[in-house]
Amino acid sequence: MSQAEVPSRRTVLRGALAAGALTAAPGAAHAAESRAPYRNPLVEQRADPHITRHTDGRYYFTASVPEYDRIILRSSRTLGGLSTAAETVIWTRHTTGDMAAHIWAPELHRIGGKWYIYFAAAPADDIWKIRIWVLENQDSDPLRGSWTERGQLTTAWDTFSLDAHTFTHRGDRYLVWAQHEPGLDNNTGLFLSRMAGPLTLTGPQIRLSTPEYDWERVGFKVNEGAAVIKRNGRVFMTYSASATDANYCMGLLTADARSDLMDPASWAKSPEPVFVSSEETGQYGPGHNSFTVAEDGRTDVLVYHARPYRDITGDPLHDPNRHTRVQRFGWRPDGTPDFGVPVRS
Repeated sequence: MSQAEVPSRRTVLRGALAAGALTAAPGAAHAAESRAPYRNPLVEQRADPHITRHTDGRYYFTASVPEYDRIILRSSRTLGGLSTAAETVIWTRHTTGDMAAHIWAPELHRIGGKWYIYFAAAPADDIWKIRIWVLENQDSDPLRGSWTERGQLTTAWDTFSLDAHTFTHRGDRYLVWAQHEPGLDNNTGLFLSRMAGPLTLTGPQIRLSTPEYDWERVGFKVNEGAAVIKRNGRVFMTYSASATDANYCMGLLTADARSDLMDPASWAKSPEPVFVSSEETGQYGPGHNSFTVAEDGRTDVLVYHARPYRDITGDPLHDPNRHTRVQRFGWRPDGTPDFGVPVRS
């Protein structure tokens, strides 16, 4: 794939960055303070965070590191404990060939009695030829045992693709990911497929969303980093949009839990972002989220990254200070999520 097809994120951001255009309304921060019983940032300089709570009650954490060269894991009995938990490097990039650059956005999932990590990587000689790759571990503890490279997860097109997220619904396993669709004037849209197993897609691969609103197209035309939570008879899919600076924000897709998720018409897209930068709390570019629950097993927790400042020198991808943050969130009377604003540090 040529750089003409997918503009490199290393290029100068196109157009005005609309400083201040996507910020939470003044006063919103006060209502959000009660959502923040955790230390923030939870883990510094860890972007694209993914936290899963296993059936044994332990939390497992992984994320992108600023060097984009390795995959790390932490584990703790409590969410707050992830801040000081030992960090283990479970895999390191290749020095040549495939999986040698841009090791991005790992996600850890337990499937069929094994652990899997889905992540993005590029070859050493073509660092923007980013694709989805998979690691597997048969040990009951992902911090032990050995991680085996299971190869590239193949999608319908051999184009820029990343941010794989898997979930189950009504007995079927699905994968949602971000990819550049040939012929479209964007960087990435969101695509959905059923899975035949943890390593294989099956059946049609449908487009769920493409950047269409102005707030999804600032700097780059991006939909990426999807995450799914099911509540109140609906399937909610968050995603992130625009460049990875202060304009980065979260959007939302919603489907009825009884509907056919593989029918694009089942999904409704919110016309406004649902989680944005906040001048009042001093947190910018919130996004690439995941979901977990608090120690009580019931309270929903939003996991995301953000920076504690707006202005960035150079390419935002080279600025290391996207920090992992967590905060509780609630639900509106109509059953939709209320993420509030990024809480203060």
